[in-house]
Amino acid sequence: QGMEVQETTLTSFLATGSESQKQASMRMLSATTNATISLHLQEAPTNRKAANLAFTTILRRKGRILDSIADSLQAIRDNLTPENEKLLDDLANTRTQIAALIYEKPKNISLEQYRQRIANLKGKAEKLEADLSLASAAFANTNKPVTIERVKKLIPADAALVEIMQYKPYDAKAKRGERFGEPRYAVYILHSTGTPQWLDLGKVEPIHNTIEEFRDKLSKSDSSIQEIARTLDQQVMQPIRQKLGNAKHILLSPDSQLNLIPFAALVDENNQYLIENYTITYLTTGRDLLKLDIDFPAKQPPILVANPEYDIPGNPNSAQLVANSKRGSNNEPTKDDVTEEEFLFPAQNLLRLSSLPGTKAEAEEIALMLSEEILLTESDATENAVKQVNAPEILHIATHGFFLEDLEEAAPPTLGSGLMEGFDFKSSLPAIKLDKLENPLLRSGLALAGFTERESGNEDGVMTALEIANLSLGGTKLVVLSACDTGLGEIKNVGDGVYGLRRALAIAGSESQVISLWQVNDFGTKDLMVKYYQRVLNNEGRSEAMRQTQLEMLATEGYEHPYYWAAFIPSGDWREMGI
Repeated sequence: QGMEVQETTLTSFLATGSESQKQASMRMLSATTNATISLHLQEAPTNRKAANLAFTTILRRKGRILDSIADSLQAIRDNLTPENEKLLDDLANTRTQIAALIYEKPKNISLEQYRQRIANLKGKAEKLEADLSLASAAFANTNKPVTIERVKKLIPADAALVEIMQYKPYDAKAKRGERFGEPRYAVYILHSTGTPQWLDLGKVEPIHNTIEEFRDKLSKSDSSIQEIARTLDQQVMQPIRQKLGNAKHILLSPDSQLNLIPFAALVDENNQYLIENYTITYLTTGRDLLKLDIDFPAKQPPILVANPEYDIPGNPNSAQLVANSKRGSNNEPTKDDVTEEEFLFPAQNLLRLSSLPGTKAEAEEIALMLSEEILLTESDATENAVKQVNAPEILHIATHGFFLEDLEEAAPPTLGSGLMEGFDFKSSLPAIKLDKLENPLLRSGLALAGFTERESGNEDGVMTALEIANLSLGGTKLVVLSACDTGLGEIKNVGDGVYGLRRALAIAGSESQVISLWQVNDFGTKDLMVKYYQRVLNNEGRSEAMRQTQLEMLATEGYEHPYYWAAFIPSGDWREMGI
């Protein structure tokens, strides 16, 4: 009963407020989430009622903020009024201004003025987020409570949902402040028939240590990877496999650092990669299955963006090519190399990008398989054009992606309305500490035409994840980011996924995504993408099409190493697109 009361309260809290306020609401409930899972796995591991309570809590709370934001934006777009349209436009414009300032400081203002401008804009964005949440509440659907039975009915007969959640064991008898132990991984497994199964994978620290080594070896095509891939499988997937039965399709909802690895590249006890025996689809939460029957119509034909001209200004008229239609670099600065002011503006001092000729050939070959497609390459591949998309059937972007791990926060948001022209920045923020990182949605993004010159139509060519989250992609069947590191990001909160491009695409409303976990070979990626589209446009399921394409590469001499075939992971709706 107590958890049902908390669920009602949480639903009410998440219906309004900015994203940071929603995060605060979730943090208030983190103790009961941990305690509920701990009650089951630590205190009553054979008690089915405790298991159902813990599993239900995870299904209701994991990824909840993302759902709340995405649902709010979709509700506004489905019930657009002039007032709400202005709120959407104002939020998009404010985020664009923030991103532009982060990546290029105006030369005619001081560092203090620069930080004050960013702080005011962030405060304004927070207020606009809260206003949009409040406006969307009037259109919100009264959804039935999420239950194990509702989710279970949507699992295919050949599949199993694997829900992984990091938690801290709770000891009610310990001293206050010492009641939560070291984090562990809980796993709940659900088939279309039968009752949930569960297990505790143990402490996260040794698993995370293995993940770090595994990811390092994955990014090098000449590394010896079998041993570490086998070790990680023993820690995570081997215990889970014992409970999968005959299921060959894993609907996988990872948590924390497990979001950053391709499970298909783990090696089992028979020395086979998991991809050889399983199809794997990545979900934010098992609750995602409840959205499968929601079908928004596409409003534009497929749009392909590839091989941007980074070093010359983008075509200012390219946006019209999209608007009128119907239907990775990882070089990062260190604090020792640059001054404080330079460190705030990394895109001016690093990220000098090489061209990607393979992406143009990739997009042109894919375009031949489509009809009515819009192809934007070279100087037409602008940020301005991408921002005009309105629910295209497919959105394919082949360019450099980036995630800056160490970009320090320029300034926190001002409090209040966010419109404080006379705000005394210096007295309000007397001790800015340059050890807090910038919003991860501002630290990740895509490079588009005019990137080097900061001129991409009327944008700057640095399209951050924060700006991508404002795209209208409800009705887009598939988004492919054929770029380096597009699946990376920051794990801000346990149970809340990866803050980066993949989160931005989910907020924007796309049905499914294909993203990459490390820097990928230009022409090797071209071959993989062309073969993937051949399959997916021939009505193969979106996840199975990726698996078969990767298996083909695995069987090709010279491409056996997971570096070549395992970088791209499919998330969201795994079924045929039907277009």
